[in-house]
Amino acid sequence: MKVLQINILYKEKSTGRTCFEVNRALKNCGHEGFVAYGKGMHSDKNTYRIGSEIEYYAHNILARITGLQGYYSFFATKRLIKYIKNISPDIIHLRNLHESYLNLPLMFAFLKKSNIPVIQNLHDCWVFTGKCSHYTDIHCYKWKTECFKCPLKRNYLQSYFFERSNKLFTDKKKWFNGIRNLTIIGVSNWTSKQAKMSFLSSRRIETIYNWIDRDVFYPRKKNVFNSYGVNSSKFIILGLSASWLAGSPRYEDFIKLSTLIPNDMQIVLIGESKIVKFPKNIKHIQYIANTKELAKLYSSADVYVHLSTEDTFGKVIAEAMACGTPAVVYDSTAIPELVEEGCGYIVRKRDIVGIFEAISKIRNNGKNYYSKKCVYNVTKNYDYKKNIMKLIKLYQSINF
Repeated sequence: MKVLQINILYKEKSTGRTCFEVNRALKNCGHEGFVAYGKGMHSDKNTYRIGSEIEYYAHNILARITGLQGYYSFFATKRLIKYIKNISPDIIHLRNLHESYLNLPLMFAFLKKSNIPVIQNLHDCWVFTGKCSHYTDIHCYKWKTECFKCPLKRNYLQSYFFERSNKLFTDKKKWFNGIRNLTIIGVSNWTSKQAKMSFLSSRRIETIYNWIDRDVFYPRKKNVFNSYGVNSSKFIILGLSASWLAGSPRYEDFIKLSTLIPNDMQIVLIGESKIVKFPKNIKHIQYIANTKELAKLYSSADVYVHLSTEDTFGKVIAEAMACGTPAVVYDSTAIPELVEEGCGYIVRKRDIVGIFEAISKIRNNGKNYYSKKCVYNVTKNYDYKKNIMKLIKLYQSINF
């Protein structure tokens, strides 16, 4: 069996690492995996870069001018289609299609004509909305019927002049309805339930949780925070994000939290940031791509605090718990699914006082009170070997 995954990234960040892990598992099971990706450069066997840097940035500029992301990169997509025909996959597994690397009208016309079984992974909600990846914060549910006049015109993807959410929604509905053999994978029960309320409702919708590689993410004994200039004798509150942006809910809520914690507590935030100055009791560490080093930091923290208000899964929460660190999260979207009883606490959305009280409970009880249950929870629900075999069995059932 040959499986081609298409994603913006390969080996990088959450979805890129997932592509790599699926390819590795396919090979170990005697199958053949391929990845076509839109950003970065890699030399691994069976990988293919879609387009060039120039094509990517030209597409991005045009998308911001016209509001039509996914309608350019014509020649890059033509070359991709030629590559697909050459490798002749049995299944095409689509992941994050948004970003400026594919001509979606051309791509979906090919998928419709080819009759190759297609899987669409819902890493966010972009597939069934006009343009947004999340909508709960603004309480917009137009996608259940038809998107128009998007209230997030100035958000991702930012459109300088035109509001094209209705066209984007209508085209997606036509494209996905045009694929005869289409299966949808939600990465959480919440995500799958959302898809069942959209134009995807008539399709086969399965839930397969994101997985954690427990050969990498497991409890470490050595505390590494001193090497990052953090006083490890303090109670460490860890937060992680791909990026920290001033004005974003997660950043602003950590700033509010920093005003509540006592002097013997320390917040550590990991992720890209252009913010010049953080409060004294917040230590910033730039994004860490090395997963083993990341596991050491998770293990060294006393609590992992996740202040995102919108997530279809929240893989960093599961990674922290796999390292024996309890989590405090908001009761929003898919996030509370991850934190079972005894693994931490679920707090009302944007309730910073509640977050601080939950952190204080963990401090009083001690990290060890939660660690075994955290690791068990990940082993039961998010184990790499178990969940990736669910995916491979799904491939086989579709390809039968």
